[in-house]
Amino acid sequence: MSYQHPSQEAIKELLQSSTNIAVVGLSDDPTRVSYMVAEAMQRKGYRIIPVNPKAESILGEQCYASLRDVPDHIDIVNVFRRSEYCADVAREAAAVNAGAIWLQQGIVSEEAAAIAEEHGMTVVMDLCIKVLDSILLPHGKGESAST
Repeated sequence: MSYQHPSQEAIKELLQSSTNIAVVGLSDDPTRVSYMVAEAMQRKGYRIIPVNPKAESILGEQCYASLRDVPDHIDIVNVFRRSEYCADVAREAAAVNAGAIWLQQGIVSEEAAAIAEEHGMTVVMDLCIKVLDSILLPHGKGESAST
């Protein structure tokens, strides 16, 4: 069976119930898409946890070299890495009991999806988390599920 996106309602519930988003591959360069997306999500009220072994802090948050180094629960692992790295990211996300893995627009990995689903994680791929958040929660996370 091949991957299918969760329903828009399921994605909306995921976003509403999530606080901590670990961003794997988050760049400290403000002109990079990963930075712009993470910054927008931070402004919407999510806590961004940068996962970048080459930086000390991004967007005012301490960076971690890997998901295993993050001391807090991770609701969503948002991935800005090429597809060939995603299975390893999914394994690491499973090891830390993350709630979901979200591969950004343009990133697809059936292997990563299978690993994540096998470990009970919600999987979203080839979609931009910022775009979906803006569409599904235009007024912020405080919006009720029925709106």
